[in-house]
Amino acid sequence: MTFKAFILDVDGVMTSGEFFYTAEGKVMKIFGPDDHDALCLLKPYLEIRFVTGDKNGFAISKKRIVDDMKMTLDLVSTTDRIRWISHLYDPNTVIYMGDGIFDHYVFSAIGYGIAPANADRTAKAYSDYVTERRGGDRAVAEACLHILERFFKPYNPEEKLDSDIKFSGKWHA
Repeated sequence: MTFKAFILDVDGVMTSGEFFYTAEGKVMKIFGPDDHDALCLLKPYLEIRFVTGDKNGFAISKKRIVDDMKMTLDLVSTTDRIRWISHLYDPNTVIYMGDGIFDHYVFSAIGYGIAPANADRTAKAYSDYVTERRGGDRAVAEACLHILERFFKPYNPEEKLDSDIKFSGKWHA
């Protein structure tokens, strides 16, 4: 099977799933380390994009995903993901990572599903792979390494990194 896209839910996958509120509203989400760098390892093989159903926290997710990581983020209802995916891709060519109570519907319709360790139990039951790590704690990095090993070329820590890939710790003066 040839995969074309890796679509990731933001909240509970890239983040811990916690929202921090003040009287003014939602102000913060916790994003984990290493996930961006591991996603960069996948970029030569897959189109990577993110979805969130969190309309009130969209600006926070956009700051991290679009502004900092330079990746695509779409606002898509958690109950409309299958239709949205089908509009853009052949669902059989999609790897999806989600954690929510409705993500089992997506897992049933796409090529390969991944859930973080702290996902809803139904999501985990319908996924093809469950990470050992929790969302917001390198679960995405673990998933990326799993995808590379299973479908493409395994990451080899003994090899030098591709100098053309801009990892998060690589800055230009």
